[in-house]
Amino acid sequence: MKGGKEPETSDGQPYTKDAIRHDPPAPAGDAAYNFSAYDNSALPVEIFAADGTAIYVNQASMELVSNKDKSLHIGKYNLWRDPVCIELVGQEILDTIFSGKAVEYRGFPAPIQDLYDRDVIEEKPWQAATMTLFFVPHWQGDRFLYTVCIFDVKNIYKGKPQIIKAQEQIRLHWMEDFDLEKIARAANLSRRHLQRLFKRENGESPLDFYKRIKIEKLQEKLLDPSLNIAEAFAACGIENGGAWFRSFKAITGQSPSEYRKKICVST
Repeated sequence: MKGGKEPETSDGQPYTKDAIRHDPPAPAGDAAYNFSAYDNSALPVEIFAADGTAIYVNQASMELVSNKDKSLHIGKYNLWRDPVCIELVGQEILDTIFSGKAVEYRGFPAPIQDLYDRDVIEEKPWQAATMTLFFVPHWQGDRFLYTVCIFDVKNIYKGKPQIIKAQEQIRLHWMEDFDLEKIARAANLSRRHLQRLFKRENGESPLDFYKRIKIEKLQEKLLDPSLNIAEAFAACGIENGGAWFRSFKAITGQSPSEYRKKICVST
């Protein structure tokens, strides 16, 4: 480990590659499935046995985190028992995944620092990333065999750590009113320094970044045919009309109704 307190498993043992191996391990036959269909996928894919043990990782997943050695992961890492993922996602969701149910988990903050600390990767290719995880279970009769995890990477941050923390704060609290003071505290910067550094690194102010994230969320809601436009706005904590209506048009080049009509026609 490269520094900091060694994390522990749920039973208090040091968190090492061997400590998180599930006991008993996955049946040998589970690792013998042919997953070659995922080899050339552009999307990162990992496959976990019913007991949580990693049994497959494709090239795109390796490249995402700059992992050059699959043997550090396959057969050694256990998602279900990983204390870092338990903290990030929650035990209940992991239990749901490994009960053999399909799960979509949005806003997952990839634990790149953990991979670095455990010597799985030699250097961090980026500072932080958020992604949506899709878990697709595979059954044989009444037996749950494995789950396929597909990573849909939404954002990768390679800039200064303080700005990454500010961006994360905004993304985590996009439903709330914009609060520069809270964002500055999260980044451990003064408001003035944050404004200047954020603009220099991102090319936009924290407020403009917040507006863009809010509009992206609104665009997602407008894709839901069960919601009318006013309800889509309300689902994002804003009113249909006024400043946010103008912001939507300024950022997307269309009104919300024009955007919805165009998307519906294209799909």
